[in-house]
Amino acid sequence: MKREHTYTTTITWTGNKGAGTVAYDAYARDYEIACDGKATIRGSADPLYLGDAKHHNPEEMLVAALSACHMLWYLHLCVASGIVVEAYEDSAEGLMLTRPDGSGEFNEVTLRPRVTISAKSDADKAMRLHMKANEMCYIARSVNFPVHHEPEIVPF
Repeated sequence: MKREHTYTTTITWTGNKGAGTVAYDAYARDYEIACDGKATIRGSADPLYLGDAKHHNPEEMLVAALSACHMLWYLHLCVASGIVVEAYEDSAEGLMLTRPDGSGEFNEVTLRPRVTISAKSDADKAMRLHMKANEMCYIARSVNFPVHHEPEIVPF
Protein backbone atom coordinates (compact mmCIF):
# COMPACT_ATOMS: atom_id res chain seq x y z
CA MET A 1 0.00 0.00 0.00
CA LYS A 2 1.15 3.53 -0.78
CA ARG A 3 2.59 5.24 2.31
CA GLU A 4 2.28 8.87 1.30
CA HIS A 5 -1.03 10.48 0.33
CA THR A 6 -1.64 14.02 -0.86
CA TYR A 7 -5.04 15.70 -0.71
CA THR A 8 -5.75 18.93 -2.54
CA THR A 9 -8.60 21.39 -2.32
CA THR A 10 -9.27 24.81 -3.76
CA ILE A 11 -10.97 27.39 -1.58
CA THR A 12 -12.50 30.36 -3.38
CA TRP A 13 -13.91 33.32 -1.47
CA THR A 14 -17.28 34.28 -2.97
CA GLY A 15 -18.23 36.96 -0.47
CA ASN A 16 -17.12 40.17 -2.16
CA LYS A 17 -20.24 42.37 -2.12
CA GLY A 18 -18.58 44.92 -4.39
CA ALA A 19 -16.27 46.79 -2.02
CA GLY A 20 -14.02 43.95 -0.85
CA THR A 21 -12.99 44.07 2.77
CA VAL A 22 -13.34 47.81 3.21
CA ALA A 23 -15.20 47.21 6.52
CA TYR A 24 -15.90 44.28 8.81
CA ASP A 25 -19.56 44.10 7.82
CA ALA A 26 -18.98 44.99 4.13
CA TYR A 27 -18.24 41.47 2.95
CA ALA A 28 -19.77 38.02 3.23
CA ARG A 29 -17.84 35.13 4.73
CA ASP A 30 -19.00 32.77 1.95
CA TYR A 31 -16.62 30.49 0.08
CA GLU A 32 -16.62 27.35 -2.04
CA ILE A 33 -14.55 24.23 -1.51
CA ALA A 34 -13.63 22.41 -4.70
CA CYS A 35 -12.02 19.01 -5.07
CA ASP A 36 -11.37 17.66 -8.56
CA GLY A 37 -14.31 15.71 -9.93
CA LYS A 38 -16.56 16.26 -6.90
CA ALA A 39 -19.51 18.47 -6.02
CA THR A 40 -18.63 21.89 -4.67
CA ILE A 41 -19.27 22.52 -0.98
CA ARG A 42 -20.57 25.94 -0.05
CA GLY A 43 -19.16 27.23 3.19
CA SER A 44 -19.29 30.29 5.38
CA ALA A 45 -18.27 31.41 8.83
CA ASP A 46 -20.27 30.59 11.92
CA PRO A 47 -23.23 33.01 12.11
CA LEU A 48 -21.67 34.45 15.28
CA TYR A 49 -18.97 35.85 12.97
CA LEU A 50 -21.42 37.13 10.32
CA GLY A 51 -21.49 33.85 8.40
CA ASP A 52 -24.42 32.36 6.52
CA ALA A 53 -26.17 29.75 8.68
CA LYS A 54 -27.30 27.89 5.54
CA HIS A 55 -23.71 26.91 4.69
CA HIS A 56 -21.29 24.62 6.49
CA ASN A 57 -18.69 26.35 8.63
CA PRO A 58 -15.13 25.09 9.21
CA GLU A 59 -15.87 24.15 12.81
CA GLU A 60 -18.78 21.92 11.78
CA MET A 61 -16.66 20.36 9.05
CA LEU A 62 -13.90 19.51 11.54
CA VAL A 63 -16.38 17.73 13.79
CA ALA A 64 -17.92 16.00 10.75
CA ALA A 65 -14.48 14.90 9.53
CA LEU A 66 -13.73 13.29 12.90
CA SER A 67 -17.12 11.59 12.93
CA ALA A 68 -16.84 10.33 9.35
CA CYS A 69 -13.29 9.06 9.79
CA HIS A 70 -14.27 7.19 12.94
CA MET A 71 -17.30 5.66 11.23
CA LEU A 72 -15.31 4.49 8.20
CA TRP A 73 -12.63 2.86 10.37
CA TYR A 74 -15.28 1.35 12.62
CA LEU A 75 -17.14 -0.22 9.67
CA HIS A 76 -13.87 -1.63 8.34
CA LEU A 77 -12.94 -3.09 11.71
CA CYS A 78 -16.41 -4.61 12.08
CA VAL A 79 -16.12 -6.37 8.73
CA ALA A 80 -12.69 -7.72 9.70
CA SER A 81 -14.08 -8.92 13.06
CA GLY A 82 -17.29 -10.54 11.79
CA ILE A 83 -19.59 -7.85 13.21
CA VAL A 84 -22.50 -7.09 10.89
CA VAL A 85 -23.54 -3.43 11.13
CA GLU A 86 -27.10 -2.76 9.98
CA ALA A 87 -27.22 1.00 10.73
CA TYR A 88 -24.90 3.72 12.02
CA GLU A 89 -25.65 7.28 13.12
CA ASP A 90 -23.46 9.65 15.07
CA SER A 91 -24.54 12.82 16.90
CA ALA A 92 -21.09 14.37 17.30
CA GLU A 93 -20.38 17.54 19.25
CA GLY A 94 -17.28 19.71 19.45
CA LEU A 95 -16.43 22.17 22.22
CA MET A 96 -14.45 25.18 21.08
CA LEU A 97 -13.31 27.92 23.44
CA THR A 98 -12.38 31.40 22.29
CA ARG A 99 -10.02 33.84 23.96
CA PRO A 100 -10.51 37.57 24.54
CA ASP A 101 -8.30 38.34 21.52
CA GLY A 102 -10.62 36.28 19.26
CA SER A 103 -8.31 33.28 18.87
CA GLY A 104 -9.38 29.90 20.15
CA GLU A 105 -9.21 26.18 19.77
CA PHE A 106 -11.23 23.04 20.10
CA ASN A 107 -10.91 21.54 23.56
CA GLU A 108 -12.66 18.27 22.81
CA VAL A 109 -15.00 16.45 20.48
CA THR A 110 -17.44 13.80 21.63
CA LEU A 111 -18.72 11.20 19.19
CA ARG A 112 -21.99 9.48 20.04
CA PRO A 113 -22.35 6.69 17.51
CA ARG A 114 -25.54 4.66 17.69
CA VAL A 115 -24.78 1.39 15.95
CA THR A 116 -27.32 -1.29 15.10
CA ILE A 117 -25.75 -4.73 14.68
CA SER A 118 -27.17 -8.07 13.60
CA ALA A 119 -28.52 -10.34 16.34
CA LYS A 120 -25.69 -12.82 15.74
CA SER A 121 -22.96 -10.20 16.18
CA ASP A 122 -20.97 -9.88 19.41
CA ALA A 123 -22.16 -6.65 21.10
CA ASP A 124 -19.21 -6.51 23.52
CA LYS A 125 -16.72 -6.80 20.68
CA ALA A 126 -18.67 -4.22 18.67
CA MET A 127 -18.36 -1.82 21.59
CA ARG A 128 -14.62 -2.42 21.99
CA LEU A 129 -13.98 -1.73 18.31
CA HIS A 130 -14.78 1.95 18.86
CA MET A 131 -11.52 2.40 20.76
CA LYS A 132 -9.59 0.65 18.00
CA ALA A 133 -11.30 2.88 15.39
CA ASN A 134 -10.16 5.94 17.36
CA GLU A 135 -6.58 4.61 17.38
CA MET A 136 -6.69 4.12 13.62
CA CYS A 137 -8.55 7.29 12.52
CA TYR A 138 -6.21 9.60 10.60
CA ILE A 139 -8.13 12.70 11.61
CA ALA A 140 -8.35 11.85 15.33
CA ARG A 141 -4.61 11.09 15.33
CA SER A 142 -3.94 14.51 13.81
CA VAL A 143 -5.74 16.75 16.28
CA ASN A 144 -4.29 18.00 19.58
CA PHE A 145 -7.44 17.63 21.68
CA PRO A 146 -9.23 14.55 23.02
CA VAL A 147 -11.86 12.77 20.96
CA HIS A 148 -14.25 11.07 23.36
CA HIS A 149 -16.67 8.28 22.54
CA GLU A 150 -20.07 7.52 23.97
CA PRO A 151 -21.16 4.65 21.73
CA GLU A 152 -24.42 2.77 21.91
CA ILE A 153 -24.81 -0.69 20.43
CA VAL A 154 -28.33 -1.72 19.47
CA PRO A 155 -29.07 -5.36 18.54
CA PHE A 156 -31.06 -5.64 15.30
